[in-house]
Amino acid sequence: MPRSVRSTLSAVLAVLACLLVPLGALSTWSKYEIGDEDSYVATMAPLSSDPAVRTAVGTAVTDAVMSEIDVGPLQGTVKAFVRDAVGSFTETAAYKTAWNAANRAAHDAVERALDDDSDGEVSIDLAPITQRVKQQLTDDGVPFASKIPVRHTEVTILKSKDIGPLREVFHMLQTAGLWLPVAAVVLAVSGILLSVRRRRAVIATALGAALAAAVLATAVRITRSLTLRDLPTDVSRDAAGAVYDALTESLWVASWIIMGVGVAVAAAVWLRRRFSGAR
Repeated sequence: MPRSVRSTLSAVLAVLACLLVPLGALSTWSKYEIGDEDSYVATMAPLSSDPAVRTAVGTAVTDAVMSEIDVGPLQGTVKAFVRDAVGSFTETAAYKTAWNAANRAAHDAVERALDDDSDGEVSIDLAPITQRVKQQLTDDGVPFASKIPVRHTEVTILKSKDIGPLREVFHMLQTAGLWLPVAAVVLAVSGILLSVRRRRAVIATALGAALAAAVLATAVRITRSLTLRDLPTDVSRDAAGAVYDALTESLWVASWIIMGVGVAVAAAVWLRRRFSGAR
């Protein structure tokens, strides 16, 4: 094969491999973290201890309870009791169990939102938490606590219609799964083996992969800003930011690992070439 053809083909394969780096990270994330129920619940579990999330849950449950009772001049006092009771409950192991159960149910709603074109909402049902708070208020002798109806107090985290344009892309990424990162590695190795100057090919491919990972990391941060900017005014941005960070943490970490490995490989090959030339 002529050298010029080999060089051109090698460059094309390297570029394709670098382009597949962020897509491979996204496909793995969408299939094995967002698409897998156990992984999704495990990802969301630490948020039960996040102060912003606990505050948002406490506010939602308190408002839901107080909307169902009217104790006249005692309204403010009872609301303080409810708020304290909710705050205390969010520090218990029972709350973490209820939080995980609520997120397991929410994952089913996420899957339904991604599978159809309905205008439904993905929400976390806080009814189990309300039930425990009601019991605690009743035990503490708070007036009318036993009369509080336990309704489904839902916190909306996603509207199905908002992901309409992304639904097909997400399906494609989930279907691809590990095939995209595997394809990226195969293309990179093929391009290097085909190259006339393999050391240069290794350096270029490694730096290209690092650059692609940097683009992915930047996209994750930009998307975070856009997501929080478009939230309704009644939604806690701190809590929403904590949820976004939890769901995208693996993408962020993977981006930095790829960047670090890419730069390290390129530097190692370059230094070896310099020392070899000096000798």
